[in-house]
Amino acid sequence: MTAESLRNQQQWTTARVLERNARENPDKTAVVFIDGPRLTYGDVYRSAREIAAGLVQQGIQPGDKIAALLPNGIEFCETWWGCHQADAVLVGLNTELVGSFLTHALNLSEAGMLVCTAQQFEKIVPVADQLESLRKIVVVGDVAAAPEEFEILPFSALRGDAGNAPRSEAAFNDLACLMFTSGTTGPSKAVMMPHAHCYLYGLGTIDNLDFNPDDTYYINMPLYHVNALYMQLYACLINGATAVVKEKFSASSWLQDIRDFDVTHTNLLGVMTEFLDTRGSSVNDRDHKLRVIAAAPAAPVFIERFRERYGVTMVEIYGMSEVNIPLFTPLDAPRPGSCGKAYSRYFEVRVADPNNNLEAPAGEVGEIQVRPKAAAGFMSGYYRMPEKTVEAWDNLWFHTGDAGRMDEDGYVFFMDRLKDCIRRRGENISSYEVETVLLGYEGINECAVIAVPSEIPGGEDEVMAVIVAGAEVEPEKLTAHCAANMPRFAVPRFLRFVTADEIPRTSTNKIRKVELRKQGVTPETWDRERIAA
Repeated sequence: MTAESLRNQQQWTTARVLERNARENPDKTAVVFIDGPRLTYGDVYRSAREIAAGLVQQGIQPGDKIAALLPNGIEFCETWWGCHQADAVLVGLNTELVGSFLTHALNLSEAGMLVCTAQQFEKIVPVADQLESLRKIVVVGDVAAAPEEFEILPFSALRGDAGNAPRSEAAFNDLACLMFTSGTTGPSKAVMMPHAHCYLYGLGTIDNLDFNPDDTYYINMPLYHVNALYMQLYACLINGATAVVKEKFSASSWLQDIRDFDVTHTNLLGVMTEFLDTRGSSVNDRDHKLRVIAAAPAAPVFIERFRERYGVTMVEIYGMSEVNIPLFTPLDAPRPGSCGKAYSRYFEVRVADPNNNLEAPAGEVGEIQVRPKAAAGFMSGYYRMPEKTVEAWDNLWFHTGDAGRMDEDGYVFFMDRLKDCIRRRGENISSYEVETVLLGYEGINECAVIAVPSEIPGGEDEVMAVIVAGAEVEPEKLTAHCAANMPRFAVPRFLRFVTADEIPRTSTNKIRKVELRKQGVTPETWDRERIAA
């Protein structure tokens, strides 16, 4: 099998990829779950067919939405494989979603079935009467009591006779997946990902990261994000390589895992690089087979340190759920500070003035804009949000909302975000959704949630809430309220209490967040981490 043999778009669906490798590499190890089973390509295809047969027995039809609220593990993968063998649509859900964040995602996606752990099921119970489409919940583990609104099934109920599995009829341009991305001035949006879009994440890895069938990818990011699921794991399945999946990132076991499983490739995100860099060095730091690390972002200082310490090539990439990974740094020609050049076989990338769509001259800052060259190689829109889809496209380019510049050689340098999106610990956070939770707390009249720079190098943010309160609000109690009603990574670190007159506003009375960001963390700002220390 060669890279060129992977370019037939008619074969760009999950079911066809799994079937091909089961035929060509049935006994080769496909996926190793650390502290779990090891599956061959024959096992993977058999599993996909068994789960698909079980889904059909449960009434799942092509196009139905199946949500996964699962940690990294075999159940997540089997749900994905079986879902696509049955031509259903996978809905990936962040396992830290709670309360209104969780109900919004389930209701917007119109998922009729949810697969979750018993622990995650406990978050469904309090919001059961708010879920509009959900009818069946498949639980990994045991539950004591269940809301009468749902039919509760064990995961084993999804395993049918592989011989009765439906034949996948999905085409490369059919909807494969819904993945949630951060909202900016509104709730989170569900990105509609066709099969070809999902496939191109993996093909991009193969084309740009020297990733071969004999290589092994170490995956410790959450599979409910496209980076781990499609750029890393799907790349292995497309290429006939081996994936090693860990439930979550651990700086203390990272290098040992890489040694134990003969890993050649892995990805890092945000502060993961910092955590590894701060660990004490050892004379054995180069005792491994790791060659390539793809990072987003990767500060130049870390790229150099990892090269010297571990003897590996670390390159920066740029991508979004909407636009795939259109920028890769060439392994043989890196440029410090750049997130790469266009993956020009399948994408066009430019930097343009967001106000008039004129392409910016080399070196000038503008908005990073992208469009695909391959049919369905891009998102097909935001699910049930046509107005947001139209808003994101202008002049036949997708507007990322990210500021950058491009040099004369085509290298792109990410500068900042134009949108009110906050990125913390590798997660995109909707300021709107955090503000909604804050406004639900008694005594808060108005608030604005903004990003402030983290002390950690690499371009990540901390979350800050600027609050106008009508009564005294205790920061510790407000933080506890946030922790109970939003993902942990979204809980504001900084709380700044001001009067209504101190809030900068436009002539139409809208809050000018750009001014609040300039003010940043003031001496009177409450810092959760400083208090905890």
